Amino acid sequence: MFRKVLVANRGEIALRIIAACKELGIATVAVHSTVDRDALHVRAADESVCIGPAAPSGSYLNITSLVAAAEITGADAVHPGYGFLAENAHFAEILGEVGLAWIGPSPDAIRRMGDKSVARDTAKKAGVPTVPGSPGPITSTEEALKIADRIGYPVLLKAVAGGGGRGMRVARSGKELAAAYDLATVEAERAFSNGELYLEKYLAEPRHVEVQVFGDQLGKIVHLGERECSLQRRHQKILEESPSPAVSSALRARMGAAAIAAARAVDYVGAGTVEFLLDQDGSFYFMEMNTRIQVEHPVTEMVTGFDLVKEQIRVAAGEPLSFPRVGNGEGEFRPRGHAIEFRINAEDPERFTPSPGTITTLHVPGGPGVRVDTAAYIGWRIPPHYDSLLAKLIVHGQTREEALARGRRALELFIVEGVKTTIPLHLRLLDNPDVRHGRISTKWLERWLAGETPER
Repeated sequence: MFRKVLVANRGEIALRIIAACKELGIATVAVHSTVDRDALHVRAADESVCIGPAAPSGSYLNITSLVAAAEITGADAVHPGYGFLAENAHFAEILGEVGLAWIGPSPDAIRRMGDKSVARDTAKKAGVPTVPGSPGPITSTEEALKIADRIGYPVLLKAVAGGGGRGMRVARSGKELAAAYDLATVEAERAFSNGELYLEKYLAEPRHVEVQVFGDQLGKIVHLGERECSLQRRHQKILEESPSPAVSSALRARMGAAAIAAARAVDYVGAGTVEFLLDQDGSFYFMEMNTRIQVEHPVTEMVTGFDLVKEQIRVAAGEPLSFPRVGNGEGEFRPRGHAIEFRINAEDPERFTPSPGTITTLHVPGGPGVRVDTAAYIGWRIPPHYDSLLAKLIVHGQTREEALARGRRALELFIVEGVKTTIPLHLRLLDNPDVRHGRISTKWLERWLAGETPER
């Protein structure tokens, strides 16, 4: 087991990793920018190192500073959390070259699944269903038009190196496709320094359902069920739950087997998530694989009873999976109850603009089946330089109905003053019958926000 882990992140996920390390008896090193000097993860760790200015490029994305911090503190492993450098194969390779363990999958797995075109091809070769589309990156408008004529409109252009909805455009005709191709190329080049695109069939009302997978260095790979992530705005998740109200035990088994096949194709080690689009007819298609722990991992922890972050650390240290017979074809995976995660962002809930500032009042809810992951505290000034996630409220119940009721109770008792938050948005969502009955898709939230779906 590792002696000391450097946490190459900030905020609630840094605190989450530090807590897991403490339970395993591992010392921790926090890194921070100049504006995060008083952050809670800095106080919680055994040691801390300032690695640069507020801008992420000079601090949390600065590989040289992170490696130096690990070396001067005597850390023997690095946990990247999510975001920042969590899916950076180059960072993982450099750590290996200087003798530091990487708590995550191999650089090869990160690289193959990080390139959407390669990932899609890898999944297809592994027998995982994929959405009809281009066999690889497209090189011209003419090529895009030919493929679109073959598979039929509407179609979706996606950046090969993309994420977060950038470099994505829907086209419902050849004219729209010709215009969208140039726009998506420019956007992808600006966001990822890679303007390559691929094209696929656009599904009208799909659900976004992802499967949690876990592998160890002995070749064991399992799945831990699915998470429903369809409530999104501009491809950013708002609310997640497990299990999905649209997934039966038979469908769960098929999706789990497909997720394991995709992970096995890249000899996956550690925690990963295989994301699928689930069509209305029950067909599902590989979308991408995230080679890291997810923001929404707590809902899986609540319905399994497993600590996924501790398992990441154990597996990276060479230990076998502690749940080897779960969801691996040797028995049916059965979630324990139902869990929902509400992302509480420091944002104006009407305009969805960031709301940085100082927290003057904070009351975090508790009680049966309620968990809050946050790095916020009274007097903390939320910096404008990073993601607006303030807290994650996770609730668990024996049934989905009980989880929804606990979610409402907890949201009503969750008090934050000094900044605006998305708590009012979540309370409105819980009033909607479509949300309460699970009648949603990836398009639902934006239509609702535009007033196209009734409140009650």
